[in-house]
Amino acid sequence: MNATDTSRFVRLQVELVLEISDPETLTGAALAHVTQDTHAEDVERTHAEAAVREDVAEALAHLVDPFDLISDVPGVELAQASWSSERIDYNPDALEWDLDEDDDEGPEGPV
Repeated sequence: MNATDTSRFVRLQVELVLEISDPETLTGAALAHVTQDTHAEDVERTHAEAAVREDVAEALAHLVDPFDLISDVPGVELAQASWSSERIDYNPDALEWDLDEDDDEGPEGPV
């Protein structure tokens, strides 16, 4: 690949921290989603249902689809996607949760 070919691809990294306010509703929605998946084999569906019942992070992962984030963006096509979710300890006041920590911007903009 030359520079022209590779410059067409962009990696978009998004990090979200979500509060699960109603785990039963989330789990129910994920179970319904798994049940409606006509592409899944029975053994795969059974495994997914167990994972969703056991962990709300798994339930969330079954409901989130990266394609939904870009499906209405003109001029882009999803080439590859992967995602995961996990339970975390979250303190919004802690420095490690400062979302601007990777920005190299000073008061006048990018450095």
